[in-house]
Amino acid sequence: MEESKEKEKGICQGLPSRRDMISNLPDSLISQMLSCLPTKEAVRTSVLSTRWKSLWLLVPSLRLASHDFPDYNAFVSFVDKSLDLYREENSCLHKLELVIRKDDNDQSCVTRWMDFVSTRKVKHLDVECILVKREHLEVVPLSLYFCESLLYLRLHRVSLGGSESVSLPRLKTMCLEQNVYADEAFLQSFISSCPVLEDLNIVRRDDDNVKVLRVHSQTLTSLTLGFEPGDGHMLFHYFDREILGLFIDSPRLKYLNFSDDVSKCQIISSFISPSVKVNLGGVRYMSYYSDGVGFSNQQVARSFFTCISRVKDLVISETIMKLIDFCMKDAPLPQFCDLSCLEAKVCLVDVEMLPTLLESCPNLNSIVLDLTRPSIVTEQITAWAVPQCLLSTLEFVEIKCCCKAELVGMKLAEYFAENCVFLKKLVLRWRGYVLEEDSVLRDLLALSWRSTTCQIEVCGPLNKTCMMYL
Repeated sequence: MEESKEKEKGICQGLPSRRDMISNLPDSLISQMLSCLPTKEAVRTSVLSTRWKSLWLLVPSLRLASHDFPDYNAFVSFVDKSLDLYREENSCLHKLELVIRKDDNDQSCVTRWMDFVSTRKVKHLDVECILVKREHLEVVPLSLYFCESLLYLRLHRVSLGGSESVSLPRLKTMCLEQNVYADEAFLQSFISSCPVLEDLNIVRRDDDNVKVLRVHSQTLTSLTLGFEPGDGHMLFHYFDREILGLFIDSPRLKYLNFSDDVSKCQIISSFISPSVKVNLGGVRYMSYYSDGVGFSNQQVARSFFTCISRVKDLVISETIMKLIDFCMKDAPLPQFCDLSCLEAKVCLVDVEMLPTLLESCPNLNSIVLDLTRPSIVTEQITAWAVPQCLLSTLEFVEIKCCCKAELVGMKLAEYFAENCVFLKKLVLRWRGYVLEEDSVLRDLLALSWRSTTCQIEVCGPLNKTCMMYL
């Protein structure tokens, strides 16, 4: 027995301890392990042993939020010490992400942190300052405007300006959210000074010192534009809306996401390529003045739609549908002759305008309708006119119904089934329990289909999908 215990003890002594096994791993592997931890947890490993004291500095990223610390001063002290250690160890910090919430009297420190990483070849910089008042916005350092290593930049609630020139030769993705700029000329220069920029996201505020946003880029492929009220304007309908304009000169643009339900005027005054996919969010107000002459809302709206009339792929919101209805009361919409795919959110009260809208899309191939806000049920769908696209080009129809919109969805399905000559697939989805999949499929099959070969797909709230071919 004693001999067996001695033998077992010897085997155990011959095995390395768990700590030694991990500590003996290469630095590169330990760095990978630490990169999977939150920054604060990775830093805590420095107390394990002398070997681990500075290993966390091998992780080339720092991701911190001020709300994870007891108070703002503790957060500032931690970031300062961390950056000092990176400087002392001559370590690379390729990625810095900070989420900062501070009071008006808290010390300014973001500028110096951005300056530090900008001069040390940072590749990814994300700085979000939450609910900072305009008079307390921190200023972007001049060094950032000449950071040759930067690939990704996101700035939220800071002040930009003060530099006559900008050079960001490698920047591909940029997000500018609720910032204040020196003037519109600076913002225009800032964007155009990024020679390889591909993805641009701008969320404006009413007090950003920019009236006409000019986007000039020969490389941009994706552009997202939004709007948030500035300080003191959380109820946007109370503030005096400025005359705001938009000019886009981006010949390689493939995707435009445009959402603005706050500013009084939005005008795209440049050519939009047919290959661009346009996603239009809320645009509630339109007015425009030139040399003291006022144009009607209908004129401005029609100019807006004329500008995008050559696109092939269009997504529109409920507010855009209302704007289209408003525009059509005065004169027909421009013809969207190249439009192939249309996706629209439609409030039930606006359902009856669909045939008139489709008259402007003579070559439409696919349509997805998302029925929302079941306030009024339309009973006259079967008496609608039949647009040209239903007779010649429309091949795919998908109808999504919110709760209590199922019966309208069925009427729409009947309308397309009985009038689309070349329909290849019809999909009907609903959320409520008013309809049952098998009975819906039987009712659809019993219709007088204009198309001779069509796949029918129905899907109810239980995600039970039923399919059938004519």
